[in-house]
Amino acid sequence: MHGTQEQFLKWYDQFSDVMFRHCVFRLSDREKAKDVTQEAFIRLWKYVAEGNEVVNARAMLYKIVNNLIIDEYRKKEHVSLDRMREEGFDPGYDVRGEMESRDEYHHVLAKMEKLPERYREVLVMRHVDGLSVKEIARLMGETENAISVRIHRAIEKFKTGSKSLID
Repeated sequence: MHGTQEQFLKWYDQFSDVMFRHCVFRLSDREKAKDVTQEAFIRLWKYVAEGNEVVNARAMLYKIVNNLIIDEYRKKEHVSLDRMREEGFDPGYDVRGEMESRDEYHHVLAKMEKLPERYREVLVMRHVDGLSVKEIARLMGETENAISVRIHRAIEKFKTGSKSLID
């Protein structure tokens, strides 16, 4: 069990920040992101403590986190961007510093929220988490070509705001 604990702590050190940033970006709520990140690592620990082998901890954590985020979306009340702004919304990701204005930042978030989940997910993994197409394909269990096409379509849909692109 001692070796298991050491491996788990190594995974925590290696992946906790990227999982937290992923959750913050997807949930737009730092507290919920902390809860989801913590729950993901608890589930990973339980899985390992039961004697199960983890071949790819990063992929497993993404899977757990994405399932927990889906659960959060299901129970999440719809909150307007104005209300989020009044409450001091801060996603904790430094993309704001790269944008010209706070309004543009909120505009981007609003457009991201309108994208179908399958497009939003690959865009976040590619452009927020910095994963390669190959890594995303492996994590999602799909071909690199399918992921490349989805990223391209997601970017086009994001640029145009069109709902007519083929899903």
